[in-house]
Amino acid sequence: MGGAAASALLSGTRYLLADPLGLPIGCQTYPVRKSIRTDFAGAMKGLRAAGFTQIELCSPYGYEEFSSLQKYKPQELRHMLEDWGLGCISAHWSADELFQRADQSIAYAKEFGMTQMAIAALGPWSQRTTETVDDVKRYVEPFNAFAEKAHAAGIIALLHNEGFVSEHIDGKPVYDMMIADLNLATTKLQFQVSTLQQGYDAVTYFEKYPGRFLSMHCQDWVKDQSTKSGFRQVPLGKGVVDWKRVFAAAKTGGVKNYFVELEEDPSLMPLSVPYLKSLNV
Repeated sequence: MGGAAASALLSGTRYLLADPLGLPIGCQTYPVRKSIRTDFAGAMKGLRAAGFTQIELCSPYGYEEFSSLQKYKPQELRHMLEDWGLGCISAHWSADELFQRADQSIAYAKEFGMTQMAIAALGPWSQRTTETVDDVKRYVEPFNAFAEKAHAAGIIALLHNEGFVSEHIDGKPVYDMMIADLNLATTKLQFQVSTLQQGYDAVTYFEKYPGRFLSMHCQDWVKDQSTKSGFRQVPLGKGVVDWKRVFAAAKTGGVKNYFVELEEDPSLMPLSVPYLKSLNV
């Protein structure tokens, strides 16, 4: 999808106030990665026109689709976003960046002005039945080591719950095992709402681990047996998720920022903004 097309696709009414919870309406930029590659300015202006005021990036050095942003220095990139009316305090990073090149990655985030650095998963991306409880600890250890360095730089390390993180071992949730092994002083959690499909309910986890969460990615969906997964994404408020309960529990969980992320069809993301504007929690 070209930048001009994305800008038109994502255009819409401007919303100046932020609901729910009085937080900026944010979006993850991974769904518009193709547009970012060809027309970064057009893609970002389109998101802002749709009503988003906060974005979450992916690292230009760890995500190939974002490599076109390497030509900008971190502060230059931040100032560009600010000029377009977009804030950015968070990004996703690859495992190699956080565990093999932690110092360089933290320096980039620090120069940019980010306060959060997230990883999408720990361990294998797809299910592997050979993983054990000992493997869980082995995957968490380097993340805790990175988080300590990030904490010293004034940055919070975030664990996102996709891939192996949302699997089970002997019927027990890997997510809970990892949460137990994370360093409370240096790490927070970013909840992927779509993991409800794997049995991980946002409300349950926000209430079970109060204050442990800082962020969440928001998806909504309906059942659709014509799809491979059995689900089809829809704009927030048009699917099965009870967002009033989710955002109410998010207060307990400690959530301070959230990002709409509808990867299957980025044109659905702007359609989520009016619903979020109308949602009072």
